[in-house]
Amino acid sequence: MTGPARHPSGPDGPDGPDEPGRAAGGPAPRAARPARPGAPDDPAGPSGPRPGASGPRPVPHGSVSVDERLARVVLSRAVEPGDEHAGRWLRRYGARGFADRLLDPAPAAPRDGDDGPFPGTGPKRVASWRLRATTADPARDLETVHDLGGRFLVPGDTEWPSQLDDLADTRPLGLWVRGPADLRAWALRSVALVGARACTPYGAHTAADLATGLARRGWVVVSGAAYGIDGAAHRGALAAGGATVAVLACGVDTPYPRGHDQLIRRISEQGLVVGELPPDSHPTPSRFILRNRVIAALTRGTVVIEAQHRSGSLVTARAATRLGRHTMGVPGPVTSGLSAGVHELLRGGAALVTDADEIVELVGDMGQLAPPRRGPVLPRDLLAPAAAHVLEAVPARGPAPTTAIARRAGTTPDDTLARLYELHSLGFVERLGEGWRLTNTTTPASNARRGGP
Repeated sequence: MTGPARHPSGPDGPDGPDEPGRAAGGPAPRAARPARPGAPDDPAGPSGPRPGASGPRPVPHGSVSVDERLARVVLSRAVEPGDEHAGRWLRRYGARGFADRLLDPAPAAPRDGDDGPFPGTGPKRVASWRLRATTADPARDLETVHDLGGRFLVPGDTEWPSQLDDLADTRPLGLWVRGPADLRAWALRSVALVGARACTPYGAHTAADLATGLARRGWVVVSGAAYGIDGAAHRGALAAGGATVAVLACGVDTPYPRGHDQLIRRISEQGLVVGELPPDSHPTPSRFILRNRVIAALTRGTVVIEAQHRSGSLVTARAATRLGRHTMGVPGPVTSGLSAGVHELLRGGAALVTDADEIVELVGDMGQLAPPRRGPVLPRDLLAPAAAHVLEAVPARGPAPTTAIARRAGTTPDDTLARLYELHSLGFVERLGEGWRLTNTTTPASNARRGGP
């Protein structure tokens, strides 16, 4: 599997991926390079020491062999994220077997009744895989990420989040990771906050507030580092000194969007930056959509803050629902198109949340309940039912005699008088001559002590 270079653009067609290679007008593929330390024939492996290397390099821990890891690096170049065809052959052949079949310089021609090594997968798709695989340079990709202080995680590493296995054949081939934290440990207690890029000030404030609240409660905030809601969520977690993970739709060495270069760099220092695509990979619309399944699978629940009907954030929410994760939405104005998708999500069964406590109640441990939401307790709420009934019969303007109040309350004059003096002592009513009326204040202390005029 010694691969020389990076992939060019592959063929398009009904069986090919949406974005099989580099962007039009992008750099040409690199020329083939000989193997060097860290290549498949190097016993030290891709993470082993190299002559002249300065300082220790991060090495994923686990039982994964060097060849297995390198095979997955090659496949991460050859295959688009979330390709179910590739996932099926990966499950059948294993990473090394799959890569070996793609790198075979002279694959056997299919015989009658034989569709070759990938039956059921279109020839254009397979041709695209082969072209990318044969021009991949796994050792260089690993070196690029290692130089950034990053690492390449694969299933079998102790840091691999096992909940990603719920994606079945669309599970990532591996994850490129930058940052000091342990991804598996952080993912166990994480929540995704997603929403519109062109969000409103209300949405940005809400996202930052939710992220700050979750961070202060010890939860990890996961989002996609995009403009709008994503950026506000990351900033809210960072401002609280909390943990946040950015899942990118491009290589972790290429911050996107460019305007979030500083934000993504800060996340890589204080949190984690994660991506499926190898270094120097560009984002595309289809990769953004496919990235969302990783956000949904990685976390315990997904909160959508603002989204239109066709928002990619709803793709994340639907993926979370399919995976059995909690799906939540923050309501907005009914007149706002940016909240229309969230409201439709809520009508479909998502939980309505308004603060971090309500999110933790859903995704947290048993007994972590949000405080009850009640209106203020008014003094008259504490009255006995009989006294409250008489109070309702006292006019607000002009005094009324006891007999008139008794008729309105439907009780006897004697009982009404007893309740009126009780209400007078509490400051609810006052006596004017032979009549009673409501007071303008509930604290007439002097009248209560004297017993009234």
